[in-house]
Amino acid sequence: MTTPNTRSLDEIRGALEHCYSAMETLCADLSDDEWQTQSLCPDWDVRGVVDHVVSIEAVMAGWLPEDDTTLPPFERAAEFFADTSPYVEKMRAVFDRRRRDLAALSSEDLDRPSWMPVGPGTYGRFLQIRVFDIWVHERDITTPLGRATDDTGVPAEMALAQVENSIGYIVGKKVGLPEGKSLTFDLTGPIVRQLHVAVDGRAKRVDHLDNPDVTVTTDSTTFIQLACGRIDPQAQIDSGAIRWQGDDELGDRAARNLRFTM
Repeated sequence: MTTPNTRSLDEIRGALEHCYSAMETLCADLSDDEWQTQSLCPDWDVRGVVDHVVSIEAVMAGWLPEDDTTLPPFERAAEFFADTSPYVEKMRAVFDRRRRDLAALSSEDLDRPSWMPVGPGTYGRFLQIRVFDIWVHERDITTPLGRATDDTGVPAEMALAQVENSIGYIVGKKVGLPEGKSLTFDLTGPIVRQLHVAVDGRAKRVDHLDNPDVTVTTDSTTFIQLACGRIDPQAQIDSGAIRWQGDDELGDRAARNLRFTM
């Protein structure tokens, strides 16, 4: 089983470059109305989402962490917003700087102690969180715009891994699966995966369940978006995008309470 900490430099580099290219392609032909469309993030329109993604990458351009307590130079975000270049042009310039950074990275750099949004960690883990963030934000834009996305491959797997890493917390604290109960998430694609969780003192992921009390079935993208609080659970239940077999009350509770981040 691949965990969020076992990705190689080539995989991380390739995933971020894929995310940059996807965002560039998406933004290249947005109309004025599309830039102003409400995204899946309540406080941001499409432009606000792109501002967030690109300004954080601008902050990280040229930066390598020295320890796990010092924040990246977030004041650099102001420089991005002060730049009066055409918007897509300055976005590409930021991504090109990040591509050069990635090309210069060594495998040893991934092990550098680093501040991360979720607490102390390593630079490699931070970069994988960036993949997760950009991947989710791309869909914050494409879902309301009805644009297609590539939900396969290493970037999608890295995004899913961030949810997998918190699956015990999600099932134990958010879903509230009772003591002695078990649950399987059956992800049917584009990433095919089964996530098994049992409660024995606390909720934790297990390798296998013969007879889970409930099996919740959905696709991997819907699963990630629900875990990120991006889409309405009721709409997914009504459409059949998420469904369950077994304990009806637990299945309904799981479908409605996957959100652990926004």
